[in-house]
Amino acid sequence: MIITFSTISHPMQFSPKSASGTGMPSKGHLILIFSSLLLIAGFFYFRASGSGNYLGRSSQLKTTIAKDTVNKDSSATSLKTATLDTAKYDFLLKSLSNGDSSGRWPVKLDYPLPGAIFPFNRVVAYYGNLYSKKMGVLGEYPTDEMFSRLLAEVKKWQAADSTVTVRPALHYIAVTAQGYPGKGNKYRLRMPFKQIDSVIRMAARINALVFLDIQTGQSTVQEEIPLLETYLKMPQVHLGIDPEFSMKTGKKPGTVIGTMNDSDINFAIHYLTKLAKDNQLPPKILVVHRFTQAMIRNYKNIRPNPNVQVVIDMDGWGAKSRKLTTYLEYVSREPVQFTGFKLFYKNDFREPNSSMMTPAEVLKLKPKPVYIQYQ
Repeated sequence: MIITFSTISHPMQFSPKSASGTGMPSKGHLILIFSSLLLIAGFFYFRASGSGNYLGRSSQLKTTIAKDTVNKDSSATSLKTATLDTAKYDFLLKSLSNGDSSGRWPVKLDYPLPGAIFPFNRVVAYYGNLYSKKMGVLGEYPTDEMFSRLLAEVKKWQAADSTVTVRPALHYIAVTAQGYPGKGNKYRLRMPFKQIDSVIRMAARINALVFLDIQTGQSTVQEEIPLLETYLKMPQVHLGIDPEFSMKTGKKPGTVIGTMNDSDINFAIHYLTKLAKDNQLPPKILVVHRFTQAMIRNYKNIRPNPNVQVVIDMDGWGAKSRKLTTYLEYVSREPVQFTGFKLFYKNDFREPNSSMMTPAEVLKLKPKPVYIQYQ
């Protein structure tokens, strides 16, 4: 039997060459093929650990849920008596606007419920998948080395801005876009519960938040998000969705850049809202990746609420000037609520004389990002 196991990892990310938003993706980065022995071993682990369709639960998941029930109960009790420091919230929100004079920032919305992470904190996340060393730093290094690197970045960000607490996070791709139809002919692969359990346990070691990321392929957020409900009920677990791999036209992931409508993003918001209300959880975070105009349609109709904080994450790689233009055009000029910024350990160095931006450089942006992701 011949096994072909491929996945897509931001094959077409690019920043515009000019403020007009024009640019061409690199043809050599359309599809990344897993070829390492580690990935083959991961495939067989996936097969052995269950079909990966989220039916049933592993023993590890049951243990995780049992432990988390205690945390959730105590969290619910504290939320009943907690209050939001609105004066501090207003001060920090204005500080994030960083002197913006456009009138877009800060976005005027209702106060979040007590326990909200933003704007009281900045989150610094490592992104990736445990089966692949090519999808991000999260899967590239052994756990202890990865933690050491992540906490070193957290320390840098804390030194760059002492007005807020910097919190570590693991941003794990729980559903990966594929170059082949796969099970269900949806061009996406769902990770098995056992691997998600591993990420939950890893994060607990350093008290890190967890983000579960969805690359839908030819599936939909409406189909994929509910299958992660068990995890999203945990107070420390949040959600990411990636329009780049939302293939509404029926094309294969990696051949064109995908898109999500306001209805897709609002579905995610509504789903997280219900979970937060039903389980008495502090506000959830929804991270939505973006680096082109078409990736998010009808942004003005996106509706954050007191139970869900929405971050539009600038997801493009390349030279600093191009990343800054992308942030200006597609994040700063189209405000939703909060912003994020992605840094690439490898791809940000791909162009001549390019380098990865420092925390001090990123904090000059208007508005300042509250969510920082390293790939």
